[in-house]
Amino acid sequence: MPTGRDTSQSVVITGVGVVSPIGIGNDPFWQSLVAGKSGVELIAEGTETPRLAARVKDFDPNQLLARRRKFLKVMPPAIQFGTAAATLAMREAGLARRDIPPERLGVVFGAGRLSTTPQELSNVLAACRTEAGEFIAAKWGHTATDEIAPLWLLRQLPNMPASHVSIEFDARGPSNTITSRDCGALLSIGEAVNMIERDAADCVIVGGCGSLVAPLDWLKLQLFDELSQSFDDPAGACRPFDQDRDGTVVGEGAAAFVLERRSHATKRGATVFAEVLGIGSGCDPMDSLTGRGMIHAVSAATRSSNLRADEIGHINTHGHGGRNTDCTEARALATVFGEALNRIPCVALKGSLGTADAGSGAMELASSLLALRERTIPPTRNLRHVDSKCPLQLSADAQPSTHPTAVVVSRTSAGQSAAVVIRGE
Repeated sequence: MPTGRDTSQSVVITGVGVVSPIGIGNDPFWQSLVAGKSGVELIAEGTETPRLAARVKDFDPNQLLARRRKFLKVMPPAIQFGTAAATLAMREAGLARRDIPPERLGVVFGAGRLSTTPQELSNVLAACRTEAGEFIAAKWGHTATDEIAPLWLLRQLPNMPASHVSIEFDARGPSNTITSRDCGALLSIGEAVNMIERDAADCVIVGGCGSLVAPLDWLKLQLFDELSQSFDDPAGACRPFDQDRDGTVVGEGAAAFVLERRSHATKRGATVFAEVLGIGSGCDPMDSLTGRGMIHAVSAATRSSNLRADEIGHINTHGHGGRNTDCTEARALATVFGEALNRIPCVALKGSLGTADAGSGAMELASSLLALRERTIPPTRNLRHVDSKCPLQLSADAQPSTHPTAVVVSRTSAGQSAAVVIRGE
């Protein structure tokens, strides 16, 4: 760290909230992670073909969205999870309305395509059929659209998580949505840091949410993603970096964070989880196996953090679970860190959580923040034999953390990459 740096102006994280397939709230989530619990199960309903998914369980929106219950009808699961995670993060941060003017509270959320179901448009489809049952597409634009519920579109717009969070907490400062799928949460951290550094806000609620477990989402992902076919062992299906991996598993969930200037946090007596040291992003072609975008993202984040490789406590990998994607990520990390990568503990969590669009990067960042607090690196579930083409220092058991720092990495199927470097207090 450069000498003379004014740490009072650094950006810190004071609140964390999680809604995940293995626990709702920081403590249940962390305890399940350390125990190696899996949220993946075999689901038979909804399609003729069984599918694997990590679903959020025992979620009651009425307990976490008390102020805005009337909005639930226009909030699909992903939005409910994101807004609930923000509620938990604000509680953890202890940020009351009297602590900040509404105009100084911003919101940035990562979100992807929000789920819909065929049932929501059943009346429209029915209006396109003749008495003989023939489907007439031309009727869709002429008369059938009159059957669409007036507020239907509000369930589909990716900016709605940020909108609902802003309404929930009367946040009238800058508001933004990052639609970069798995990278959305980490890129939102970068946008929030910029908001605070340019003095557009004192605090920003940041997060990411997603749900890919609906039958329609699963069917679409079958077309372009590599989904595990290990139906005989649902909990062991997603095996990031393992030599026998055969794809990822769909999931859902969200996590949210409260970011603020350290001087603001100190003034109100807040407890700090971690300081944001560096942020990076990059992109490479969809068919690239070099991971140039990830190389650029991780290099930029670590360079701006001023950390040496031997000062990194752990790397929270993207760990998709695909045959090529994991190798691409491992090569990119090896390019950045060289031989030092052999001494940096790594972790991959999709074996427990599945892949949940923007919710994945958010939950993984939350896990690293809790890991820094607990001085423990959670295990990588389903790791039996590390692929020789992915020489990362992974462990099937929880490990003690030697340095209070972490690099969190996300990548999308389109080649977008993001990385954040954090240091615990």
